[in-house]
Amino acid sequence: MDRRSAAHQARQPHAGVHALLRRRAARAGHVPGGAALTKAEALDSARPGNDGELPNPLPRPAEELERLEQAWRYPPGIRVLTEVNNNIIGVLYIGTAFLFFLLAGVLALLMRTQLAVPENHLLAPETYNQVFTMHGTVMMFLFAVPMVEAVGVLLLPNMLGARDLPFPRLSAYAYWAYAVGGLVFFGSLFWGVAPRGGWFMYPPLTSYEFSPGDNADFWLLGIGFIEISAIAGAIEIVVGVLRTRAPGMTLARMPIYAWSMLVVAGLIIFAFPAVILATLLLEVERSFQWPFFIAAKGGDPLLWQHLFWFFGHPEVYIIFLPAAGMVSMIIPAMTGRPLVGYRLVVLALVGTGFLSFGLWVHHMFTTGIPQLSVSFFSAASMAVAVPSGIQVFAWIATVAAARRMRPLKTPMLFVLGFFFIFVLGGLTGVMVAVVPFDWQAHDTYFIVAHLHYVLIGGMVFPLFAALYFWAPYVSRKPLSERIGKWAFWLMFIGVNLTFFPMHLTGLAGMPRRVYTYADHPGWGALNLLSTGGAYLIAAGVLLVVIDMALHFRISGRNAGNVWNAGTLEWLPNGNYASRSIPRVTGREPLWEQPGLPREVEQGRWYLPGAPTGRRETVVTSPIEAEPQYLLLMPGPGWSPLVSALGTAGFFLLLTVKMVLPALLFGVVAIVALLKWLWASDPEPDHPRVDIGGGVLLPVQMTGPSSHSWWAMVVLVIVSASIFGSMVFSYLFLWTVSPDVWPTSTAVLPGWVWPAISASLLLASAMLVRWCNRRLLRAESSTQRSLQAVLGAAVLLLFASVVVEVAGHLSTPVSPTQSAYGAAVYMVGALQAFFVAVVACMGLYTIARSACGMLSARRRQTFDNTRLFWYYAVAQGLAGLALVHGFPRLLA
Repeated sequence: MDRRSAAHQARQPHAGVHALLRRRAARAGHVPGGAALTKAEALDSARPGNDGELPNPLPRPAEELERLEQAWRYPPGIRVLTEVNNNIIGVLYIGTAFLFFLLAGVLALLMRTQLAVPENHLLAPETYNQVFTMHGTVMMFLFAVPMVEAVGVLLLPNMLGARDLPFPRLSAYAYWAYAVGGLVFFGSLFWGVAPRGGWFMYPPLTSYEFSPGDNADFWLLGIGFIEISAIAGAIEIVVGVLRTRAPGMTLARMPIYAWSMLVVAGLIIFAFPAVILATLLLEVERSFQWPFFIAAKGGDPLLWQHLFWFFGHPEVYIIFLPAAGMVSMIIPAMTGRPLVGYRLVVLALVGTGFLSFGLWVHHMFTTGIPQLSVSFFSAASMAVAVPSGIQVFAWIATVAAARRMRPLKTPMLFVLGFFFIFVLGGLTGVMVAVVPFDWQAHDTYFIVAHLHYVLIGGMVFPLFAALYFWAPYVSRKPLSERIGKWAFWLMFIGVNLTFFPMHLTGLAGMPRRVYTYADHPGWGALNLLSTGGAYLIAAGVLLVVIDMALHFRISGRNAGNVWNAGTLEWLPNGNYASRSIPRVTGREPLWEQPGLPREVEQGRWYLPGAPTGRRETVVTSPIEAEPQYLLLMPGPGWSPLVSALGTAGFFLLLTVKMVLPALLFGVVAIVALLKWLWASDPEPDHPRVDIGGGVLLPVQMTGPSSHSWWAMVVLVIVSASIFGSMVFSYLFLWTVSPDVWPTSTAVLPGWVWPAISASLLLASAMLVRWCNRRLLRAESSTQRSLQAVLGAAVLLLFASVVVEVAGHLSTPVSPTQSAYGAAVYMVGALQAFFVAVVACMGLYTIARSACGMLSARRRQTFDNTRLFWYYAVAQGLAGLALVHGFPRLLA
């Protein structure tokens, strides 16, 4: 059977399942898809006592459940660190992010204690700058973004009806790299080498001229862990949400939280590359004196602000949108009413994500940018309030539409607190979008108040609502309602007592980012009030910690669906998620399909056991969510942990300029990564697997049908976004310092150099294309020729880089001489990095071919390598056109 017919068969739903759904729909007065019931179905549905259960209502044998539990059993002892299951990694992820929240809160208390009274000397200026920088950095980079992805790792599989996310080892790797690197980075406070340039790290203050030493390097390389973790999480989320939903869960039936995480993953994919490049440029400037941000050599500090805030403002929505998704899940459960305006809320999520990329200059109104740009970004800053308002009114309408309000529980209290605080923060956001007002308030405590109202109201309160709401999903008993309500009131009063007076001190002229202040009228009393409020917040958070210590217990069984919610994560579950994967027919399956928990628990739906003896989940089509193939998932292993430790060692040792040990750790990371990839695709001759109801699925797909191909597409988009940021940087530096750009072709390499380099790139792509055609043949001689040709293609890639570098070395242009030279060499360095990555992928593909693990039917590795290879060639050609063609247009 060819691949197309196999995929077609995999998409055919089980007839018994459809018959059941049609019988139930008939009783409700409609039939899915407009199809009429057959005579037999009509008679069957009319039989007395027939409740419309699935065929074969008898439970599966006990051995089947034992096999399922065995496949998903956690390893004992210290080997539990090797577990990659989302239930373990998600809890660890959330716990670590919460730890960083507490640590950043302690730093906040130190700051507020220092500012409680005028002329206080509790903290020295240098120490205060480190505490101030670390507070913002930890909150934004080590708490907010990781917490968003951590909750997604924990909730999404069960919410989507999957056994796990499609790349569990990637989630484990991202977590361990983040945890180890983040803790060492925070430890820099105790060694006196913590960054002190602010969490935004504006140059030239943070350049090598004004910040010698390793303090700024710890920030730049320490953020590398978060960048890696965020990108890995985004890949996991995009592929997981689009390809591992329960059968029947179309995009129109997907939970709002899943939609919010999908939009957030898109924001990460397009926004994080800008800060990745920004940190890379600043680190290269500090290490090699390439002047990207030094005005005397043609650089511009505003380039950092453009790159940083192109990431920084979407990050606000990276934080807010998952919180909004949580609220959209909590309110229906608390009111017993489906969310009003589901489609409008989805459009609002997408619209917010789209508009967020037009707001970065919102933070730069006082930098002297052109008035036309100021007007455009001011309008965009106001426009983003519209989709946020749609969501708020949808939540209010859902509460209003409830027939009777249930008793006010702790999750709903935190949601109501979120309404008040976030809306107030949004109103002050509209105020600072008015340019004349922003000019007056920008460097005052008014902005500090606005920022914290938005971030605490927009994320922290929904996060605590989610903690109390989903604790029974993880713990064997829910958290205390009494303690939770005390915690809410302490936090709610504390937040308003802390940050509302800052609006007044800001309007009174108190500047931000100062370690102390003079005794101006009214400043001292308001600051003392703010400090008292900060301690109230700390008391409320402490109560939550005590509540978790008393009541949060992870075990094989959770507390169950205590809220009578309607989504799939509340199905009975174990380490393997739900016992069987149901076909859903609506947005609230537990409400719309009575008896579904019992049917799932009895194994009456898809994949009730472990038919291959391994961990498995069903991969479905991206839009209609019809089963396509069975994904064999990895079990516990040391490779993700070792690779993460190698990555952490690489970045941290580079920070302290220990290059050789850093390279050794990098090699360890790569070797461990290759080890886990080696067994990533199953044997192509594995027989089809019966997942229940007579549905037979293959265990792998190749090309665009493969989940790994989708992941590679996401990685290509991330890479293109990094290169796009580099192109922007090149052109921006030209606009601000055109005098350092060449005015004649005399200082440019001759045309022969880029022509040869481009020819080599194209030749390597043609050889890869030839290999693609030859791979359809199965002879051993074909494999040997494929290995030789792919090896030659690798050499051509390296040759293209060597020729490009040689061409630039033949000119008087130096990367330390001016921003032009730095930009030119940086484009080449970026291409050299991608060529090195593609070369590793090519050599890995050759090794698999040599071991007989590459064929016309087993070609996931080759398909992924080919896709990234073509991208690297396209990027190389674009870089040559930019570096060699653009200056000639100016000459």
